[in-house]
Amino acid sequence: MKDLSIANVLIVDDDPSTVGVLQSALKKNGVGNIHSYSNAMRALTYMIGDDALVDLILCDLSMPHMDGVEFFRRLAEIGYRGGLVVVSGEDARVIDMVKKLARVQKLNFLGCLEKPVRPIAVESLMQQWLTHEPLIYQPASAPVTADEIRDAIANRELINFYQPKVEVTTGRVVGVESLVRWLRPKVGIIAPGRFIGVAEIHGLIEQITRYVVGEALTHKRAWQEAGVDVSVAVNVSMDDLAELDFPEFLAFETARAGVPSSGIVLEVTESLLMKDPMAVLEVLTRLRLKRFRLSIDDFGTGYSSLAQLRDISFDELKVDLSFVHGAGHDPKMQAIVEGSQRIAQQLGMTVVAEGVEDREDWDFIRGAHCDLAQGYFIAKPMPHDELLGWLDDWRNRVPDLITAADQELR
Repeated sequence: MKDLSIANVLIVDDDPSTVGVLQSALKKNGVGNIHSYSNAMRALTYMIGDDALVDLILCDLSMPHMDGVEFFRRLAEIGYRGGLVVVSGEDARVIDMVKKLARVQKLNFLGCLEKPVRPIAVESLMQQWLTHEPLIYQPASAPVTADEIRDAIANRELINFYQPKVEVTTGRVVGVESLVRWLRPKVGIIAPGRFIGVAEIHGLIEQITRYVVGEALTHKRAWQEAGVDVSVAVNVSMDDLAELDFPEFLAFETARAGVPSSGIVLEVTESLLMKDPMAVLEVLTRLRLKRFRLSIDDFGTGYSSLAQLRDISFDELKVDLSFVHGAGHDPKMQAIVEGSQRIAQQLGMTVVAEGVEDREDWDFIRGAHCDLAQGYFIAKPMPHDELLGWLDDWRNRVPDLITAADQELR
C-alpha cells in the first residue's frame, strides 16, 4: 500500500475554490506533497523541467491556454504512468468520451470528481487509488539514436518479457506474448515506446524482430524441457512482412531450436494490414502454409477489420484493451466484445481479450464466452526465468477464480 505521506499529488485547475477543497481533503487523508497549478502548461513544465516524480494528477477539463484533453495527450507523450482523475462539471457523455480517450492513450484513468467537489468523494477516490498497483511517472529524457539501438542489438542489451494468456473457462495457461525491453547499462529498463519508433525510421526493426524471435525460441525450448508447453506470440511489423524470405527465416530458426512452428503465434496489428494488405498477403499465406499461427492484434481499432478477416486466414483475434477494461459497466464496449466473439466463433478463430485488469473484467469476459484472457489481473509481463515460479502461484489462484465465477454465472 502507498505511503501517502511521501506521495506527490498534482492539482491542475483554474478554480480557486475547487483547488482549496481538493487541497484540504488530500491533506486530511495524509497526502504529504501537493502542488497546484491553474495552467496545464505550467504543470507540464514542472513535471519535465524539475524531473518531478508525480504519483497522482487531479485535473479540470476546461482550462485556459491548454484544456484537459490536450493535457492528456501531453501526459501520454512524456510517458506519465501515475494515476489520473478528472475534476469536472461536464455531463456524463463527455466524461465517458474522456475516459475512453485516456485509456486509448494508455493513461491510468481512475475516475471523475464531479464539481462542486465534495470532500467525501475525494476520500472515496483516495481509497480506490490505494488499491491500484503503484505506478510512478518516469520523466522524459533525451531520445535514443539509431546508433545506440544498433549497439544495443550488438551487445545483446535487448531482453524479452512475457505476458501469459490463459483459458477463460479453466484458467489453464496456454501461451505467452513476447514483449521486448531494452536493459540499458547505468539507465535501467527502457520501454519499447522509446526506441521502436526510432528503429522503424532507420530500418532497424527487422533486426530487432529477428533478435526477439531468437530469444523467444530459446526460452520456449527451455520451457518445453521443463515440461511447460505454451505457445509464444511475437509481434511482427510491416517491414518484417515485406521481406519475402521472412517465412524461410522463421522455419529455419524454429527447426534449429527444436520448436514446432505451430507453437509460434505471429501477431499482426490491424492498422499495419490496412496500409497495404495485398503487399503482405503472400508472406502471410506462406507463413500459414508453414503452420505458423497468425493473430490479428488490436482488433476493432482500425477501419477495415472485416476485410482483413475475409482475406487472411487468422487463427486468433485479439480484442483491443480499450474495449475490454471496464466493459462490465459499459453497454457499448460490451456489444463490441460480444460481437467480436461471435464473428470469430463463426470463422473458427480463438478470441483473446486483452486488458483484463481487474476482477470485474475477468467476470465479464467469462460471461461473454471469450476463449483466452491477457492482462494485469492475470500477470504483468515478466522475464523468462520468472514464468515457472509464477505458474505455481497462478495454479493456486485458479480454483477460487473459476469456482466463484461459475457460481456468479449460474
